[in-house]
Amino acid sequence: MNTPTKSIFGILMLTILAISCQNEKTSNIDNIDPDIGGVGFLLQPTRPTIQLPNQMVRMYPIRKDYIDDQISWFPMSTVSHRNGELFGVKPINGTDKDDKWNYKLAYDHDLEIKKPWYYSAWLVEDEIQVEYTPGAKSGMFRFTFNGGGYSLLFKTLQSGTFSIKDNQILEGVEMFHGMQAYVYGIWDQTVESGTENTSTDKTGMAWISNTNSTQKSISFKYGFSFISVEQAKENLEKEIPAWGFDALKATGQQAWESKINQINVKGGTEAQRRTFYTSLYRTYERMIDINEGGKYFSAYDHTIHESKEPFYVDDWVWDTYLAHHPLRMILHPDQEAEMLQSYALMYQQSGWLPQFPLTFGDNPAMNGFHSSIVFLDAWRKGIRNFDQELAYEGMRKNATAATMLPWRNGPNCSLDSFYYEHGFYPALHPDEIETVAQVHSFEKRQSVAITLGHSFDDWALAQMAKELGKENDYAFFLPKAKNYQNLYQPANGLMMPKDEKGEWIDIDPKFDGGMGGRDYYDENNAYTYAWQVQHDVPGLINLMGGRTAFEQNLDQLFREDLGHNKYQFWAKFPDATGLVGQFSMGNEPSFHIPYLYNFTDSPWKTQKQIRFLLDVWYKDNIFGIPGDEDGGGMTSFVVFSMMGFYPITPGIPWYTVGSPTFEEVTINLSNDKIFNVIAEGASPVNKYIQSAEFNGKVMEIPWFSHDDLMAGGTLNLVMGPKPNKELWKDADPGFLYK
Repeated sequence: MNTPTKSIFGILMLTILAISCQNEKTSNIDNIDPDIGGVGFLLQPTRPTIQLPNQMVRMYPIRKDYIDDQISWFPMSTVSHRNGELFGVKPINGTDKDDKWNYKLAYDHDLEIKKPWYYSAWLVEDEIQVEYTPGAKSGMFRFTFNGGGYSLLFKTLQSGTFSIKDNQILEGVEMFHGMQAYVYGIWDQTVESGTENTSTDKTGMAWISNTNSTQKSISFKYGFSFISVEQAKENLEKEIPAWGFDALKATGQQAWESKINQINVKGGTEAQRRTFYTSLYRTYERMIDINEGGKYFSAYDHTIHESKEPFYVDDWVWDTYLAHHPLRMILHPDQEAEMLQSYALMYQQSGWLPQFPLTFGDNPAMNGFHSSIVFLDAWRKGIRNFDQELAYEGMRKNATAATMLPWRNGPNCSLDSFYYEHGFYPALHPDEIETVAQVHSFEKRQSVAITLGHSFDDWALAQMAKELGKENDYAFFLPKAKNYQNLYQPANGLMMPKDEKGEWIDIDPKFDGGMGGRDYYDENNAYTYAWQVQHDVPGLINLMGGRTAFEQNLDQLFREDLGHNKYQFWAKFPDATGLVGQFSMGNEPSFHIPYLYNFTDSPWKTQKQIRFLLDVWYKDNIFGIPGDEDGGGMTSFVVFSMMGFYPITPGIPWYTVGSPTFEEVTINLSNDKIFNVIAEGASPVNKYIQSAEFNGKVMEIPWFSHDDLMAGGTLNLVMGPKPNKELWKDADPGFLYK
């Protein structure tokens, strides 16, 4: 019998052990939760994507969103980010396969395990365990059944066919967007099998069945390729030569450890660390390397190229030029150079620099040729291991010969000629009928967004010309960087549309312009686009009447009423989510706006707004992404902002200071240097910077250079609960823009 003393001692020891376990340092990857943002605010949710960093095989369970308690099937990979899937797999009990592809698989959310390198689900009604772990160009499933026989169903999700050899080998081909994907798969036991390639929807079906009730588990490994079935087989044999699910899983975990552990943080809450490291994980979803063993298929000339270098595709540069590419320029500059070389090769192969270079070719989505900005940004940050002459040739051709119309590829049209001559894209009055056939019926002209976006693009092109010694081009393109001034309307302090006569079009800047304001803007209204002059912030300040007026306009942005009921506003502007006044945290054009207070007499307002926006809109739960995450486009903003600095103008290699979430951030740079952000006393309350030093020297302005960061500098901040309103009050970063 235990004595009371012994019992109390035992309880005490268990308590101490529990506390020590709670305080035990966990790995950074333990903070990743792929379900964060799993329910979209209005549009797309995030997906719990299972893949190796920047590799082409990506798997996630097919369901509507996190709330959906049924899984339709599991893909072997995706077409491109948010562009569909390839080769579906579905487990079922028994051998009756008729009409079972449309049968939904109920699962228990709390029994689902999602890591970047491993997925597991318990299908609660069928009592089937599903596990998955990826390779770079391969993957492996493991299914465990409850006995009594089982089947696996396979389906091509686009047009395609399957064949089965020796009851153990699956070969498949799937056609999509003018190219093909291939799979070569093997299961680890001999089973019954068959195929059924339908003529109605041109999809391929295959199945395997096992009636042996003692065999409750089956593993299926496969290679994936955009080249051939033979290449898919080679990819499989190279990456998964043996039946080792747990070994492959361990390799995947190590790959993620090496990426995620590049940034270490101290302090902050558990919720903040979950938000931060999950955001960092998201930034590795794209771009993806599709080089397979020394060759790759390019959809940009429909040719197989021999190359030892990676070939990266799948990028939405309208979303990623702001923060995603700049983050990679810090963490993986060599990889960024490889991605930019891929862009240059796409130009060489297709004749145009792509806008959204997807797996299957360019998607001319959104507007602008913002790859020009990325090329300049990389060049000025010392990332030059790409064919700069080829890249510049493509930049110049896009600027002079390609149409600026949103969601259109091809040569320029009459509206582009008007822009070249008059310096703004002409808009239609609300009651006018479109007369230019090339204009997209839904996306419209986006006249103000086009003018502002190409002002930035032409600025980048001019600056790149100067960097490469092309003085004539510099002189030609630089004036075009001022075209944004042609649409500034002093009466309301906004960027407003003009017709072809140069006369203002009278619209409600909050609400007019059709769906997403696309007649004049793009996904957002005039209040967002008033600030789309990152390349010339001093010029914008002058337009608005100086620093005081500029600051007052910023204040009003965050306080301005919608002017309509929320349901009315979001029925027209579903992308303008994460609202604070008229500021939209849920869309990429807003990212830099809170940092613009660093150009005013009140930099402390940047610190206030950044912490507020992160706290309100980026929670560590299923609603924790305020808009479309866009495969790293949005979460890279979170990574930067939580670390405490931001690249407000890609193309100018300087960072502006925000308000660090953590007491300490350590970035292990690829050049073996270490960059630190020390925020003494940082906490949810202590968000205001009291004093600042960089490498022991007092900071006169809230800015530091990329060179200083990459040299292994240290940013030292002292934090407090109330703003130091004198700090950087008279700072003038205008020299950066000269």
